[in-house]
Amino acid sequence: MKNPFIGYILQRILQCIVVILIGTTVTFVIPRLVPATNPVETAIARAQMIGQYTDPKAVDEMRRVLTKLYGLEGTVFQQYVRYWGSLLRGDFGPSFSSFPTPVMTLIRVSLSWTAGLLLVTTILSWIIGTFLGGLAGYFGEKPWARTLEIIANTIRPIPYYIMALLMLILFSYVIPLFPRGGAFAIGLTPTFSWQFIRSVIIHAFLPALSLIVVGIGGWFQNMRILVSNVIREDYVVYAETLNISSRDILYKYVMRNAFLPQLTGLALQLGMIFSGALITEAVFNYPGLGFLAYTAILRGDYSLIMGITFFSIVAIAVGALIIDLLYPLFDPRVRYT
Repeated sequence: MKNPFIGYILQRILQCIVVILIGTTVTFVIPRLVPATNPVETAIARAQMIGQYTDPKAVDEMRRVLTKLYGLEGTVFQQYVRYWGSLLRGDFGPSFSSFPTPVMTLIRVSLSWTAGLLLVTTILSWIIGTFLGGLAGYFGEKPWARTLEIIANTIRPIPYYIMALLMLILFSYVIPLFPRGGAFAIGLTPTFSWQFIRSVIIHAFLPALSLIVVGIGGWFQNMRILVSNVIREDYVVYAETLNISSRDILYKYVMRNAFLPQLTGLALQLGMIFSGALITEAVFNYPGLGFLAYTAILRGDYSLIMGITFFSIVAIAVGALIIDLLYPLFDPRVRYT
């Protein structure tokens, strides 16, 4: 008899692989459809502007070398095959806009800043928003619950970039408590010294606060709505008729069941760390993946765009896969079938 557990895992893994294949293919095709300047010709024009490679033979040789270096030789299909070969080797080639720095080097440096910022803010906003939303949904008639709901309804529609600008203007210009941008103070060398760590925390405070405040509003509203629906379920009503304490009903019956969609959302949100917080990072001039992607888009650096997008696709797909595999452990109603 076929093992349903093995079948369930294989099916989810196959779905994950298909998502990665399709997403990576789309990422490869779209930059080549954008009517942007050829990166090879851009590099040649930039060199000629400073008086280099004016000899036609030298220009032709430079064009040939750059075309090969950027993986733009041959037809689109041949480029696609070489692209997958490079992916399997973990090599995205050099960045067009930061030549000759490899794409992986730029991603690795920026990822450390983005991961530190988004990992902390995502988890904190999820914990606070989910807990407060659960309480507000269960005790919906309480004045404090209604007050929290009004605050959340006010905060949630505010875009991240507006909140970032408000934080920047208020706490960097009107009340100059925090730096206006950057990841650490100019002149400091990245080390594990307290001076450097303190500077990193101070510079990351406003970007983190803007993300946490808006994030809490979203998680709060989602959890409140979920709890509002769960408390009407028959098993909750039956538990209330048995005079089970409100504390036990809230945590063992209501929060536990409403928690599952929030867990799925958290996994997907963590996977999106590889996308960065583009506008927030741009506002605060924070050297994360979002700002790196923004720069790559402006400069038509599709090697860098593909590198960032590829890791984002893989992270989200793997996050969804992990949740699919673990969901039956959290929800006994789900079976490996």
